[in-house]
Order: sequence, then C-alpha cells, then structure tokens
Amino acid sequence: MRLDKFLKVSRLIKRRTVANEACDAGRVTLNGKVARASAEVKPGDIIEIAFGNRETRVEVLAVQETVRKDDAADLFRYL
Repeated sequence: MRLDKFLKVSRLIKRRTVANEACDAGRVTLNGKVARASAEVKPGDIIEIAFGNRETRVEVLAVQETVRKDDAADLFRYL
C-alpha cells in the first residue's frame, strides 16, 4: 500500500492530500529515509512524521485497504 494512503487509512493524518504534501515536504521518513508518497508500506516498517516541533514515531503492524474508525489504531503501534 502507498505511504500516503496508509497514513490516511490509519488516521495518523486526516486527509490523503495532507499526507501527500507532508511527504513532498520531507517531513515523513520510512525506515530512516525520507519517503515519497508512493513508497510501499508493509508490516514491520517504522514511520516517523514531523508535525512542527512534535515528532511521531510508529511501527506498522498491519496493512488494510479499508478499516473502521474504531479499528484504525490496530494498524500501528507508537514507539
């Protein structure tokens, strides 16, 4: 699954266009490397997102195309 779509489906970022812009600005890293929105995400990957002065680091646990809002938190784990 694409990185921008995963960020939206997992509710880490609310909208896919915002996720796309964050990737283009270099604020998202995948396994320690600056990632493009089209990067493939798989279970076990580490994603870091810089939101201004706050940084969020998560590990991908599962990848699903669609998920209910209540189950979105099961797709990742905060580190």
